[in-house]
Amino acid sequence: MRANELNDTSTNSSAVAPAAGSKTHLLREPRRKDGAAIHQLIAECPPLDLNSLYAYLLLCEHNRGTCVLAESAGGRIDGFISAYVLADRPDVLFVWQVAVHTRARGQRLGRAMLRALLQREGLAHVRHLETTVAPDNQASRRTFAGLAGELGAHVSEQPFFDRQLFGGADHDDEMLLRIGPFTLPAP
Repeated sequence: MRANELNDTSTNSSAVAPAAGSKTHLLREPRRKDGAAIHQLIAECPPLDLNSLYAYLLLCEHNRGTCVLAESAGGRIDGFISAYVLADRPDVLFVWQVAVHTRARGQRLGRAMLRALLQREGLAHVRHLETTVAPDNQASRRTFAGLAGELGAHVSEQPFFDRQLFGGADHDDEMLLRIGPFTLPAP
C-alpha cells in the first residue's frame, strides 16, 4: 500500500461526471479530508440535525461507498447524502441525511445525488430505499416521490420515531418512507 493510501484510504473514490439536474457538480464519494466541509454544510442546512465532526469523518472513512458528495466546479461542497445498507436487510439502503446548500437549491441536486448513489456497482443489489422525514418537510417528500417515479416504484409511509424518543428536544416526529421494490439498471 502506498503512503497516500495509508493516510487517506478514500483516495480511490468513484466519481460521476456532472449528471442531468446537476450540470455544474461532480458527484463523488466523500474523502476523509471532506469531513469538516460536510459538517459545515450540515450546519448551514437547517432543520437537519448536526452530528459531531467525528461522525462525518467516520462516514467519509467507513461508509463512503454509500455516501455521495456534490462538488461545484469551483470546489465548493454544495451537497451531501449519508446512507448505509441495513445489516439485517441487505437489499435496503437507508438514507440518513440529504443536504443541499441554499446556493444549489432548485437544481434537483438532491435527486441527482440519489440517482448517482443508486448507480454504484456496489449497490446493485439494493431493491428498496428507506428514509425518515418530518411530516412537514415537503422538499424532501418531493425529492423522494420524484425518485420513486423515476424508478417506477411504490412509496409507502408509516410512523417511525415519535418525538418523545428524542428526550424532550424540540424535534418533529419522523415518518419512515419506503420506496420499492425496484430494479436498478446495470451500472
